[in-house]
Amino acid sequence: MSEEIVFYTNPMSRGRIVRWMLEEVGQPYRTEVLDYGTTMKAPAYLAINPMGKVPAIRHRGVTVTECAAICACLADAFPQAGLAPALDDPARGTYLRWMFFAAGPMEAAVTAKSLGWQAPPERQGMVGYGNFDQMVDALETAIEAGPFILGERFSAADVYVGSQIGWGLQFKTLPERPTFAAYAARIQARPAAVRAAELDNALVPNPA
Repeated sequence: MSEEIVFYTNPMSRGRIVRWMLEEVGQPYRTEVLDYGTTMKAPAYLAINPMGKVPAIRHRGVTVTECAAICACLADAFPQAGLAPALDDPARGTYLRWMFFAAGPMEAAVTAKSLGWQAPPERQGMVGYGNFDQMVDALETAIEAGPFILGERFSAADVYVGSQIGWGLQFKTLPERPTFAAYAARIQARPAAVRAAELDNALVPNPA
């Protein structure tokens, strides 16, 4: 069972979330950069992730995909980094609540709106997020007390939720509320976030 962390990514993907998490964890890892449509869909990588998508990690003989799952697994695997409440800590409920909210209702609502689809009012009970505005209002409650989702304590939930908020502001898929802007600026200034961005930016191909 290998202790090495292998990180499969592309610098223009959600792999940026996992890169940041790895930098927060502070453990050595090896990066495997895959290309869209070629190595990402090749048999060797499909054996790792049948979806043919990045990111993924391989650690201790286990493959983990899905950004929220990777962040949660890394936080639990390296408790010394202090990025997740312990199992007996009541704060763990809040931590998991918003991690799963961002991976579920938030992403679904943002994707649906970006594609021009919204459930009609009489059918909104069928979708987990209700409607886009409800999701945004709920998301704001996670960070409005601040400075982090767990109050004064930064956690892996901030890496994942914060990345989603940062991208939402960058690509205009979330409204530019002052609460979101202040939170994104605060967490993106962390040394690990800055290092991760520099590493990924260096891998982005220069335009011909």
